Amino acid sequence: MTNSEIVDLLELTGRLMELHDRDTFKTRTFQTAAFNLDKSTADLGNLPVEELIKLPGVGKSVAQKIREIAETGHLTDLDELLAQTPAGVLDMFRIKGLGVKKVRTLWQELGVTNLQDLQLAGENGQIANIKGFGASTQDKILSALEFLQEQQGKVRMDKAAMMANMLYDELSAHFERVEISGQVRRKAQEVDSVQLLVQTSDPVSAMLTLTKLPNLKQNERESSPFVWRGRLTGFDVQVELLFYPSDQMNRQLFIQTAAESHLQQAGAGGVPLLQAAYASVVSEVTGKDTAEVEQAIYARAGLPYIVPEMREDDFAFRWASHHQNDELVTWEDLRGTLHNHSTWSDGKQSVAGMAAYCRELGLSYFGIADHSKTASYAGGLDAERVRQQQVEIDQINAGFGSDFKIFKGIESDILGDGSLDYDDDTLATFDYVVASVHQTLTMSLEKATTRLLRAIENPYTTILGHPTGRLLLAREGYPIDHRAVIDACAEHKVIIEINASPYRLDIDWHWIDYAMQQGVMLSINPDAHDLVGLLDMHYGVAIGRKGGLTKAMTFNALTLEEMSSYLQQRRAEIRK
Repeated sequence: MTNSEIVDLLELTGRLMELHDRDTFKTRTFQTAAFNLDKSTADLGNLPVEELIKLPGVGKSVAQKIREIAETGHLTDLDELLAQTPAGVLDMFRIKGLGVKKVRTLWQELGVTNLQDLQLAGENGQIANIKGFGASTQDKILSALEFLQEQQGKVRMDKAAMMANMLYDELSAHFERVEISGQVRRKAQEVDSVQLLVQTSDPVSAMLTLTKLPNLKQNERESSPFVWRGRLTGFDVQVELLFYPSDQMNRQLFIQTAAESHLQQAGAGGVPLLQAAYASVVSEVTGKDTAEVEQAIYARAGLPYIVPEMREDDFAFRWASHHQNDELVTWEDLRGTLHNHSTWSDGKQSVAGMAAYCRELGLSYFGIADHSKTASYAGGLDAERVRQQQVEIDQINAGFGSDFKIFKGIESDILGDGSLDYDDDTLATFDYVVASVHQTLTMSLEKATTRLLRAIENPYTTILGHPTGRLLLAREGYPIDHRAVIDACAEHKVIIEINASPYRLDIDWHWIDYAMQQGVMLSINPDAHDLVGLLDMHYGVAIGRKGGLTKAMTFNALTLEEMSSYLQQRRAEIRK
């Protein structure tokens, strides 16, 4: 089993032990082990007990539990707890603001055992009457329930891509041509249907082939002779497989990829894209590749060619009136990465290890931005540890040539009043500062905007990190006045982050073009906590392109020399 799977089982065991009011010391043992092992790079599943007990937070008892998980895929203690816990109670942990104690109270005092009961109790006012809850907590629970209901049946971009690739590999073994289409191809940040096109001249045989594949479960009611609909085992999102003959594949790949509002757009001749897709001119290039067919469709409609990521609505055509497709940022354009974490705070790799991997990726600089002192839960750095880390960075940099550098950054918490959580003397030691909100996320639009504006006004703020604090499909971001925030960034020369983690993708792509219009650059930051996390910049590039981000307005597309010059000049301006 993977480390994350082992840690998840330990964490769930600790949570359920607390829920059932088991021995406090034993409960804490599981919770502490899960917290510490979440950062471990050791191969937990293959370590013997005598090696496991050498890891932080792991005693002999927990080490034996880890061996049980690794060898059996289960944990007896957890199985017993799950047998005593209604499945719906576990769902209640997904509600923002509901910790173990509150879930236990709702279960024991109101008999709430699922989300439907929870919503009913809130609508009837029962939650507000419980000691320690009140009307405010009840309202927050109802709002969180509404948000979760809106997200049902959806997956994030990364999981959708993984599913699509799994299906592609499976189907390609049985069919001559398979294409990933729909929301996945146009890089939607949330996906409610994973769609692929399957080339076949015999839909009946194709359907029979699919029924024999072990990981696919068909929804016969939703399917038709030419469309298979159902689920992929282990995923709660619709899978849609469309059957087309060879001469329809390119045409349909275009149609199925674009959103309906994009297909309705028409050029000067009044021909909508959807109509152009069926026009005879397309037939003349049917035998050619997908790109040529799609270019012919746009030409027939009298419209400029739009890349798949941008085929959402009419925005792309407004963008195209001022830009060319080759201006859009690509992975190859990125020269470095600036928001990353290491073992100095809550990362899993050392600064040196992260930097070395960046060099392997062909990047020329790595920016470390570990958590600041307020983020004690994440091992945030106080001023003394900042100094120690910067000494280490100087030592590592001394071993590099002129083609690579580690920049000294920090992810400084924006406090409730908008101030950063270091004094000016400490802030002045960094090459750059990523300012982010991590705590007290429940705010009105006015409060949240004011808080960000003050942080932006701080001369040491270089980059505004994940501006709304959202977690896709899990937590709605706090409301902000995007225009006011972007305008302030323009005034104070602050970069805005596109947090490339597929859990965030924040700032939302809809605001990228406005930021560029105001002269605000955007930085595609992975918020990486391990080596694999650095690759999340691929998602950031996809979202950047969807929003029309150009290489020229991408902060981390600057070369090492340009970035060094920019940061030095900014620090010099602060000292004036």
